[in-house]
This record gives sequence, C-alpha cells and structure tokens, in this order.
Amino acid sequence: MSAEKMVTRVQALLEIAAIREKLMLNRAIETISIEEIDGRILAEPIVSEIDLPSENHATMDGYAINANEEYPLELVDMVFPEDFPEAIAMGQAVRISTGAVVPEGANAVLKREDAIVNDNVLEGLDIESGTYIYAKGSNVSKGETLFDKGACLAARDAILLLDLGHKNVKVYTRFSVGILATGTEIYEGKHEDLDSAMLCGLVASWGGVPTYEGSVPDEYDIVEKRIEELSEKYDVVVTTGGTSVGKRDYVVKAISNLGGIHFQGVLVRPGKPVTMASIGNSVIFAVPGKPIGAHTVAILFLRPFFRGIEKLPTIDVKIARKVKVSREGFEYIVPVVFGKKEEAMPLGHVDSSLRIFDDVFNSSVLSSSTRAVQADGFFIMTENVERGSVVKVVPYTAIK
Repeated sequence: MSAEKMVTRVQALLEIAAIREKLMLNRAIETISIEEIDGRILAEPIVSEIDLPSENHATMDGYAINANEEYPLELVDMVFPEDFPEAIAMGQAVRISTGAVVPEGANAVLKREDAIVNDNVLEGLDIESGTYIYAKGSNVSKGETLFDKGACLAARDAILLLDLGHKNVKVYTRFSVGILATGTEIYEGKHEDLDSAMLCGLVASWGGVPTYEGSVPDEYDIVEKRIEELSEKYDVVVTTGGTSVGKRDYVVKAISNLGGIHFQGVLVRPGKPVTMASIGNSVIFAVPGKPIGAHTVAILFLRPFFRGIEKLPTIDVKIARKVKVSREGFEYIVPVVFGKKEEAMPLGHVDSSLRIFDDVFNSSVLSSSTRAVQADGFFIMTENVERGSVVKVVPYTAIK
C-alpha cells in the first residue's frame, strides 16, 4: 500500500464527517424518554424556555437578609424548599433552609454558625450581597441554546434536560451495524476471532445496534457476496481482516467492485489499511484484522462516525522513555501506562511489562499484542519523542 495514495487522519475525518452529515439529512427521528439518552444523537436543538434557576435560592442553611442593612434584624418567618415566601420589609430577616427560594427584599444568606439569635433578634457577621445565593438565571438564561442539533448525549445530560423540563427528547434512530470477520483461519476455527466482540461492544457504547454476522473464508466470491448481502441489510457494515495487499486480502477489492471507496489507507500506525466505502445506502468500514490495530482504528475513525467529530480529551504527562518513529510521514499511536512518578511508560518498550521495542516504535508487532489492551491511554507522535518530554495522552477512561 503506497503512502502516496493514503490520506491523513484529518482528511479521513473530514470525509467521515461529510458522509455522516449526508446520512443524517434523511435519518428517521424518534422520541425517547430521558432514561434512554446515553449515546443518542439529538435531532433538534434544545433551547431553554426559562431562566435557571427561576428564582434566587439559598445554598446554605441560615438567615436570608438584606446585606446592605445593619444589625439587629427581626426574624419574621421560616422558609423551606417547598415554600413560596412573601417579601420581607426593611429591618427584617427569615430563617432559611438550603435550596429554599430567597424572599424578595433579601440579597444574601448568613450562615447559621455566623449568627447570634436572641428572642427573634438577629445579629451576625457583615457579609456581601449575593453571599450563599444561587442567583436567578446564573445557570441558564432564557433563550440560550444548551444542546445543538446533532449533539451526542451522555447519561449526565439528563440532569440538565430534566431541569429544563424535558422528560423526552427527539433523537435520530440508531444505526444498524453488521460485523463480519474474514479469514480462513477464523472461519475454520483454527484462530480465535479477537476483534468482533470488542467491536460489538464499542459500537453499542456509541449508540449503534451491532449484530455479529460470523465469518467468511478468504475466497473472493464468498467475501463479495457476503458483503453485498450485509450492505442490503444494515446501515453500516464493519469487516475485519483482508484489508492489506496479500494475495488473499479480498475485502477492499470486493467493496471497490460493489460500490465506491471514500479512502483506502490512512497515514497512521497501527491501523493504516483502514478503508471506508459506500455500497448503495450502506457505509462500509474495512478494519485491519490485528486486534490492537482494529481497536485503534475503531477509536480514531468509527467512533467519530457514530458520535460525531469531537476533539479527543487529553492530559499532559511526561514520557518515561525515549521513543523514535520508524518512518516519517505517519502518525504513531503509542499506548502508555501511568507510573507512580506521574510519568507515562510507553507500553511495548523493553522497560515496560510488554517488551517489544527498545527505542524505535514497532507498530507491527504491537498491533498483534493483545496485552496492549491494558494500556491506560495513548498519545500520537509524528517525530521522535525524548525521555522527559511532555506528551498529550488520551486516557481510555475519558473515551468509550
């Protein structure tokens, strides 16, 4: 596979985004309850019709006062979260519970432990206006767009959506996904299929509906026929194996004959043979068969297809060993484990628990090394990285 014909990761992501946008234009919409939103894609923007909070609320148990007035103040009432209090006059204050509406005329809350009360006469510390008050509209303003159309929702978004009064939301229907392994060694049961279970789990976590469709041997007619069948059945087809340039790597040839290729090969290692195509109304992702390469490809390219293009979250960490690139012009996806000294050890380095390379990153062997799934994250490098350099690590805990 010639590097000149491959695309960069950014070019591949732009192509994925364009194809995804076209698919979403005619995508069916359904209404779901708020408990089901995790991983779903919004079909309309969410605009607040109210201020949040709609009133000033106390964030501390104590006394609602006008901070501009001098003590002593007369205590005239007690306010709980379920109450709608009346306004207080000059020289007055009320006892108030956390979460309760602050009555009109009060602009601060004096903590209980900072107060002295005798016979409903309040004395206390001088405080500023706004102290311990969750101010009206400070969280959300009426007319503010909180979620854009096309946003991928997470379970935590239910908190804000419910606060806005949304118990149901409109989302796009899920993509149906057929996952097909290729390779005679897998088909005959001589080698375990290490990719499909992982891909099914990831696709489900990204809001897709995966179905494992078994395996096919490395026979061109069978490969082509099966891919054609699945393309008529599913919105998305993901194949594993058969993407390289070997004599029996038939997947890319088959999808090329059946449809149109968007890109073939990306300048990343591991995972460079990844291919994206369309057959009829179905999108095809041909993923390399080596398991760590398949996982890398899934994170970098399948995830953005299902969730939308997002900037990968990173943390700055010092690298514990020098790592060299084996060839310029590629992005290298280097797995790491976090050490006790706030450093990241390249997993696969001879000083790590998985001993593959000394200083030149070996993506080929690492791509097959199943122990690499124990990495805490990865960083992307395009040039040699010196020991002690700060790299941007994508923690696996921050992405699905």
